[in-house]
Parts: sequence; structure tokens; C-alpha cells
Amino acid sequence: MSPKGKVFVALFSGINVGGNRIVKMAELRAFFETLGFTDVATYVQSGNAVFRARTGDAPELTKEIEAAFEKKWGFYSRIMVRDADWFERLAKENPYPEIAGEPKKLHAYVLEREPTAEETAQLTEKCVGPEAFQIKRDVLYLHAPEGLGESKFANLIPRVLKVPGTARNWRTVQALLEMAAKAGGG
Repeated sequence: MSPKGKVFVALFSGINVGGNRIVKMAELRAFFETLGFTDVATYVQSGNAVFRARTGDAPELTKEIEAAFEKKWGFYSRIMVRDADWFERLAKENPYPEIAGEPKKLHAYVLEREPTAEETAQLTEKCVGPEAFQIKRDVLYLHAPEGLGESKFANLIPRVLKVPGTARNWRTVQALLEMAAKAGGG
């Protein structure tokens, strides 16, 4: 890790959805700064933060941020923290590059862990609509031709796969990559 630290991305689950669990992004940025992080930036209201940490790795930072977040806001939000290099890999390994220009039809689910072959097989059985998906390590890529809002399959993913995760559309993935690069990359 450089003396300036390393750039990470934090993805929050279940905040600012349907008018519930409201967290203003300015308050979220200030929260990250009170934890000692620098180069903090947020993207859209669904809870995406890019920041630089002088010490720690993704699992340590996840635990630290989740605990501090729950203490401050009074509710738990699952947070996926990944470093900038991990995000670059997510983009490079996209199995649907032809869809990348239609960001509302392509989503990346950042998963807590790589699903087992059995878990993946159970999900594959349920994918009978127009959607297609591929799992590469701890990322599920979903091509939803009619958009996520119209996808019945997308609603099944958390229940069937049973691996905690959070989804972002491809526009958000690209924006977070740009923000991480601006903050100084890895």
C-alpha cells in the first residue's frame, strides 16, 4: 500500500429505497471522513462511496464501516467494500461487452463470496426468461433485455442464490471506476 493509502469502493444495500432508511450523501461523505478516510466521493442516492484508506483491506474496512454506520444511523446496512483493482477486474471480465452501451440492461451483482457450483446450478434452473447471467468469481453479471424493473428473474436471484450481494447497473459501475481512477487508483 502506498503512503497515501489505497482506493476502495463501498456499496451499501438497502438505503434510500422507497423513501426508507434515508441517508443523505453529504452526510455519508462526512461520515467516511470522520472515520479517517480521504478523497471521499459519493455517487447517486443508492449508497456508493469511493474513498482512500491508509490502512486495512476490504474485509477489515467492511466490518469497521458496517459497525460505525449502524451505530450512527441506528440500522444495519450490508456493505460491500472492494478495492479499485477489484473493480477494474469486474469491468474487464464483463461477459456481455456488447450490452455495455445499454447500461440499464446490464447489471453487476457484487457478491459476498463466490457461489458454489450447487448454488449456481439452482439459479441456472430458474433462469427461463429473456435474461442471461454469468458468474465470475464473486460477481454475477446479469443481462436483463427488458431492464431490471421488468425482470422476474432478477427478483429470484437473492432468494435462490442465497449469497448476499448488491446490484449496480453498468452506468454506476463505469462511474465508480472513473471516480476510483480520479482518486488515484490502487
